[in-house]
Amino acid sequence: MPLFGPREPRIIRLQNPSVALKADRAPWSLWADGFGRLAIRSIQAIVVVAIAAGIIFVIQSLTLVTIPLVLALIFASAFAPAMRWMRSRGVPSVLATLITLLTTVALLGGLGWLIVWAVRDQWDELYAQAQDGFAHFAAWAQDLPFFPTADQLDDWIDQLTAFFTSAQFGSGAIAGVGAVASFITGFVLLVTILFFFLKDGPQMWEFLLRPFRGENYARARRVGDKTVSVLGSYVRGTAAVAAVDAIGIFIGLLILQVPLALPLSVLVFVLAFIPIVGATVAGILAALVALVANGWVNALFVVGVVVLVNQLEGNFLQPVLMGRSMKLHAFVILVALTVGAALGGVLGAILAVPITAVAWGVVQVWDGPALPARWARAKRQPERVG
Repeated sequence: MPLFGPREPRIIRLQNPSVALKADRAPWSLWADGFGRLAIRSIQAIVVVAIAAGIIFVIQSLTLVTIPLVLALIFASAFAPAMRWMRSRGVPSVLATLITLLTTVALLGGLGWLIVWAVRDQWDELYAQAQDGFAHFAAWAQDLPFFPTADQLDDWIDQLTAFFTSAQFGSGAIAGVGAVASFITGFVLLVTILFFFLKDGPQMWEFLLRPFRGENYARARRVGDKTVSVLGSYVRGTAAVAAVDAIGIFIGLLILQVPLALPLSVLVFVLAFIPIVGATVAGILAALVALVANGWVNALFVVGVVVLVNQLEGNFLQPVLMGRSMKLHAFVILVALTVGAALGGVLGAILAVPITAVAWGVVQVWDGPALPARWARAKRQPERVG
C-alpha cells in the first residue's frame, strides 16, 4: 500500500446511534429545536422593543413638531366629510379650507369670549363666597385635634411668601414664559399643518403610496382610509357626547344657581375627551365650586346631576354616536390612558385612546376590507355533539 495513497474510510461503530447524529449536526442547527426558536423570538422581541423605545425617544425629543402633526391629522380627519362635501359641490380646495378654518376659529373664539365674560362677571361674588366658606370651615375645623394652630398657619404663609419672592420662583416664571412661547409656536405650526392637510391631504397620501404595488398598495390604502375614518369618528362622536354632557350639566348648574356655570360646562366639554377620568374630574370641580359657594347640600345635588348625565351618556348616547369605531374594552382604555399619561402627560392621555383605536382598526382591515389579521381572527368554537 503506498505511503500517501488514498485512505479507506474508517467505520466507527457506536453503541448509541443518536450520539453520531448529534456529532454530525451543524452549529446553526441548534436554532432549529424548541429552545432555539424561543431564543429567536426573544431576540426579535428585544429588537422590536428597542425600535419602539427609539421611536418614543425621538417623539419625546421633537414634541414641538410631533404633537402639532398628530393633532393636525386628527382635526383634518374630523373635517374630512365637510371637505369632501364642499369639493363635490365644486368649491375650490383653498376656499373650502379657509371656510373650515375660519368657522372653527370663530366658534372657538366665541366660546373663549363667553368663558372670559362669565368668569369676570361672577368672579367677585365667587371670591367673596369662597372667603366666607373658608372662614366657616376654619372655625369648624379648629376644634379638631389635628387642625394646625394659628402660629403654624402664619408660619406656612411666611414660607409661601418667601417662595414667591425667591429666585427659584423667578426661574420658574422664566420657564413658564418659555413654555408659553413653545405653545404659541406649536399652535402656529398646528394651524399651518392643518391648512395643508385640509387643502392637499389626498394628494399627500397618494404621494406616500407611490412605493407600494399590488396587495401592499391595497393594504396601505385600507390602512389610510381606516385611520381617517376612526380618527374622524372619534373626534365627531366625542365632541357630540361632550356637548350633550356640557349642556345637561350647564342646565343643572343653572337650576341649582351654582356660580361659573358656563366655564364649568366648558370644562366638562374639554375633559370629556379623556375617557373615564375626565368626567370624574369635571364632576369633582363642579361639586367643589358648589360646596364653596352654596354649601354641602347644593354640592350633593351637583354630584347627583353629574352622575345622572354621565349614566345617560354612557348607556344611551355614547353607543349610538360613537358606533363600533371605538369598540375598545374598558381595560384597554385604562391601560392606554395610563401609558399615554406616563409618556405625554395630559395631552398623552387625550391622544392615547384614539391612537389605540386606530391601531386596532388597522388590525381589523389588515388582510381585507372586513378581514382582520390572521392572529386577530376569532377562532371557531367546536360544535357540541348531543
